[in-house]
Amino acid sequence: MDISRRSFLTKSGALTCGAVSCAVAAPADAAALAPERHGGDPSKRYAMAIDLRRCIGCQACTVACTMENQTPIGDFRTIVTQYDVVDVDDETQTVASFTLPRLCNHCDNPPCVPVCPVQATFQREDGIVVVDADKCVGCAYCVQACPYDARFINPKTNTADKCTFCVHRVEAGLLPACVETCTGGARIFGDVNDPESEISKLLAEAGDAVKVLRPEMGTDPHVYYIGLETAFEGKVEGQGILQTLQEKFGTGNEEARS
Repeated sequence: MDISRRSFLTKSGALTCGAVSCAVAAPADAAALAPERHGGDPSKRYAMAIDLRRCIGCQACTVACTMENQTPIGDFRTIVTQYDVVDVDDETQTVASFTLPRLCNHCDNPPCVPVCPVQATFQREDGIVVVDADKCVGCAYCVQACPYDARFINPKTNTADKCTFCVHRVEAGLLPACVETCTGGARIFGDVNDPESEISKLLAEAGDAVKVLRPEMGTDPHVYYIGLETAFEGKVEGQGILQTLQEKFGTGNEEARS
């Protein structure tokens, strides 16, 4: 049933409890509540593999995504978070640093989809999870439901925003901007239904080295990591380098660029 943004907002208070209940429902329940997929090619299942052995944390992917999708300052569809491991005997001493590229995981069982009261968030037949900005009412239920901290409310549009695997580029036969720009070739994108695709061959070769974030959530994410330390499987929050620079130098980042 279609519903206007204005009429929904007048009733949002009554919907809050119901949406929260959906957000904390078990993943199996979320799958049952999710609307049918529509759009895209049902013969394909797009996914991304990130080879952390090749990632140098340069943030080229973040910049490329920002330019391609015109995300607002301070919000990111993809970003590389950095974690410092300190000496347990001297916490002022960093003994190692790890980088973790993060984005929407385009799950096969996405908990963000069933909580949307107007079905603005939906999954295509090819597995890509997208947001229909014309329907979205900005309630942020999907933002709360996402276990990967991969969504935000765009302050310019007042609608939910996130990585879409650059679906507009994919439909034109191009790679997502972050993949095309990755200087180390750490990001590989393709159709995992095709055994001859680059991503399928890479995942098969990596075998048990392939991991996902927060596997305990049962969301069946389709962003795969190679070389991910087990201790970082649940690390979905953190500050990206660009975000840190912005907070230090202001929105202009003039000093950071000099």
